[in-house]
Amino acid sequence: MQRSTSDKADATEKRRGGAGARVRGLVLALALFATGMALSAWWFSRAPSNIPAGPESAGPPSLSDSTKAVLQRLRSPLEIRFYSLLDPASVGDKGRDFSARVDQLLSQYEQAAGGKIKVARVNLISTAADKAADADGIKPFNMDKGDACFLGIAVARGRQKQTLASLAQEWEPALESDLSRAIADVDASDPRPPAVPKASVAALEAVKRALPNVDAVSVEDGSRLLRMAALAQFQKIGQEMQTRVRQAEQRFLQAQNNPSAAAQEAALQDLRQAQQDQTKKLEEIALESKAQLEALQQLKGAAR
Repeated sequence: MQRSTSDKADATEKRRGGAGARVRGLVLALALFATGMALSAWWFSRAPSNIPAGPESAGPPSLSDSTKAVLQRLRSPLEIRFYSLLDPASVGDKGRDFSARVDQLLSQYEQAAGGKIKVARVNLISTAADKAADADGIKPFNMDKGDACFLGIAVARGRQKQTLASLAQEWEPALESDLSRAIADVDASDPRPPAVPKASVAALEAVKRALPNVDAVSVEDGSRLLRMAALAQFQKIGQEMQTRVRQAEQRFLQAQNNPSAAAQEAALQDLRQAQQDQTKKLEEIALESKAQLEALQQLKGAAR
């Protein structure tokens, strides 16, 4: 009789131990999830990276009036693909410094274009990057010294494209005029502004509700306000998640005093469901924010 009672107690402890192990694993998963949520919130709260440098920063000279005129006349958005694939074994400091100055110049174009120029930077050496550079007509160099290097620019909108196939430091003073001419040629080749996709109508309406004075707001300020709104939603969901998880943990603690394994398992399932529901809500917020940022770009582009 005494052994039977001891066996039952051992069985109960094993059940509780197994449930405890499961909840510890779930708590760890929730902790990792919370970390991911915090990182996502940080992403939403980031300020745009293309903030002009302060007066104390040493940067390239400002764009010429003729370049600014070209950018102001842009009919619709276009993309600049900057290939800077430089093998450290064959390209010295001067070459890398020149590439950095080109990058800074492109940032000025991006800022001055008011959302109508997007710069895509390709600077991680890989087979795919080499193929992309070759497809855009960028010429390789230094192949006799090691891996092929690429330093060039492609300006594209749809099927229209102009390429500066090989950038050279000795021709740096002419780079701005060459690039502005390429942009003007691509812009002139397709005068039709892109149509706003019907699928983004809901996002456009959401932007107009969030930014009643959208016509008077720049792309940068509007994007910042939309990100702040998404961050507020993120924080609200996080608070709701904490409340729900605490309630689920309390139910689990109560279930531990219940010898029923089914009650303990139900409490664990409740914890898991809380995590899944909150994950889904956070994903929806992220997708809605992305759609609204794209809609803002379209609204501002159509206004010009």
